[in-house]
Amino acid sequence: MTVELDARPRGPYSLALSARLAGDATRSFRDGVFTAALRTGGGAQLASAYQRPDGSLRLRGDDDEAIAELRRVLALDDDHSEFVRQFSDDPFLGNAVRHLRGLRPIRVATVAQALLRALCGQLIESSRARALERAIVRRTTPAVPGTRFHLAPTSAELAGVAPAQLRALGLHARRGATLVRICGGLDLQRLCGVPTAVAAARLERERGLGPWSVGVICLEGLGRWERGLVADLGLVKLCSTLRGRKVEPAETAELLEPYGEWAGLASVYMLSGYARGLLPLPAGARTRRSPAAHFAA
Repeated sequence: MTVELDARPRGPYSLALSARLAGDATRSFRDGVFTAALRTGGGAQLASAYQRPDGSLRLRGDDDEAIAELRRVLALDDDHSEFVRQFSDDPFLGNAVRHLRGLRPIRVATVAQALLRALCGQLIESSRARALERAIVRRTTPAVPGTRFHLAPTSAELAGVAPAQLRALGLHARRGATLVRICGGLDLQRLCGVPTAVAAARLERERGLGPWSVGVICLEGLGRWERGLVADLGLVKLCSTLRGRKVEPAETAELLEPYGEWAGLASVYMLSGYARGLLPLPAGARTRRSPAAHFAA
């Protein structure tokens, strides 16, 4: 049986903006259609969504559980209207907020995949990081039968991979050891049930994870918007442009401080706005074209 229904997101929502860079080994966004491999009680299956001109989304899956999981991944019920209201007139971020108001970070299907993404993204070009993540997901998880899509990895699946195998796939030995150690010693999915500050503090106690990695896990794994992407290379470049000098990665926290509990979402709008020329920059400054790398642990 196939379940199809129309869903209206809470608050402003653009699937085209939110899913534009969402493609990985578990999902794709092509010709306006988001397709994802999902793990449910009924087994591995695909679910899909596209947005209608009236703003509603047409969701399709094999059962109600798949539809519910698709809603969660797409963050359809995570209303950010208050962020838009508060910062549409912000002197620095307001133009980006007004132009990109439907942008909302979507989640990966498991917190373990968010951890893998964070570790793959440390200090390498984003294109290489995504290729490395795809290779590891394909090596560690089953594919949905008859498709090219693999399921998002669980903690148990990643903990069962030898660090030497991860190294052979291209992940730095220290980061591979960190991935296996954390996945073997911490039930990452349980972090979804605790406050953001508690989850972030627990992750920060792990060797090999710094503020940027914790921000990625909070945004893409837990769906929390409080933690900013401190030390992201894009923000380092932006901060350096604004201050007219080379800045230290930790200084990017000052860019996000005015946005308080919305610092994580502000990170996303800041990076997207920077790439699109929507931020006020000093005369003669160049717009950041695309993310070349991620910066700190």
